[in-house]
Amino acid sequence: MTADSSTIPVPRPAERAPLLGAPAQVARALLRTTAGRVPVDIALPDGTLLGSPTRRGRSERTCGTRSSDDRPGIELVRPEDFYRRLARDPKVGIGEAYTAGEWRPAPGTDLADALTPFAERVSTLLPGWLLRLRRLVDQPIPATQLGSRTDTQPNIAAHYDLSNDLFAAFLDPTLTYSCALFDRDRALAEQDLADAQQRKIQTVLDLARVRRGTQLLEIGTGWGTLAIEAARRGATVRTVTLSVEQAHLARERIAAARLSDRVEVVVQDYRDIPGSYDAIVSVEMIEAVGERYWPDYFTTLARLVRPRGAIALQSILMSHDRYLATRHSYGWIQKHIFPGGIIPSSRAVEQHASAAGLRLTRQHAFGADYAETLRRWRTSFLAAWPSIRSERFDEDFRRTWEFYLAYCEAGFRAGYLDVAQLRLEPTDGTAR
Repeated sequence: MTADSSTIPVPRPAERAPLLGAPAQVARALLRTTAGRVPVDIALPDGTLLGSPTRRGRSERTCGTRSSDDRPGIELVRPEDFYRRLARDPKVGIGEAYTAGEWRPAPGTDLADALTPFAERVSTLLPGWLLRLRRLVDQPIPATQLGSRTDTQPNIAAHYDLSNDLFAAFLDPTLTYSCALFDRDRALAEQDLADAQQRKIQTVLDLARVRRGTQLLEIGTGWGTLAIEAARRGATVRTVTLSVEQAHLARERIAAARLSDRVEVVVQDYRDIPGSYDAIVSVEMIEAVGERYWPDYFTTLARLVRPRGAIALQSILMSHDRYLATRHSYGWIQKHIFPGGIIPSSRAVEQHASAAGLRLTRQHAFGADYAETLRRWRTSFLAAWPSIRSERFDEDFRRTWEFYLAYCEAGFRAGYLDVAQLRLEPTDGTAR
């Protein structure tokens, strides 16, 4: 995953580092301050640790081990470029610098291990007075990423229509691209990811009370596994998606399972769905709706579910304070991975659901399972890279996706991010 540190150029004593402009000097000073607050060794090309006069011996750095206190390490390969990039865009710059090869985890340090201590301290890394100035550096969310009808499908296509073969290369055989649910009574190493994904699917269907005769709506088809499992229970399923590539393969998989008479796959915006249903399920789709359109989303759910029906959502979540702090800013994930994505808090979900006439009747959080799911995806992605690599999916793509998977894993490991299954029911219905 990382190159040998002997490839890092070491400046000769007579060489001068390039002069940095004032913004880059500020970025360097802030990084030095951050280095003193986080248990991660940040090494310059000559082995000096940022914020410390200590220098690591090159023999120690090339043997693939960590320091004696087992701290993760980061190596700044081209520090001046890194400082300038951070100065231009602090929120987006770290990930873009990784793609550009300006920094890397030290030998013996996993990328997620290097990122997790930062995620654990995301609210305390910088002084409070500086955090209050974040509005001066935050980039606004582009108008095309707010969730309108015109823009939603292109935003979905930018990620989910990359290539079915790409996703098949690192997902488990169920082709499920959402958090798995592991058995907490067994060691993780003993559990197969496909089994954990099936456990998640069955739990979501149970939460929505899906059984024989249920008329089920799924918002967000994926590659069809949940719809197939619902049909096997005896439900009649309408599943909608905006991903043309996913819809094509989902239909093929449903036909192969001989369930085409029970499952209809429709490429359709959620706002245009007609009819009414006994149950609705939507797994990790709300994150793509856009905050401006959450009222539309929950009003649509309330319109479509029958009075005694149930809605089962699986959603990535963050604390309400973090949601309020980040809701209007444009981050690396939105720019490079999920255009238009925004993660709600549990309180925001409940407030918008209540305004639409829905009440939250059950919630189960399992964020640690997402950290494990992402770890397995990243391991599989890197192992499969030789077969994925192409003119379209180049080395920059690999590094971008490696950072994406590790960055998200760190967020769930740190508890900065969570995921939960929630049941919503009509306020005027009778709970069962």
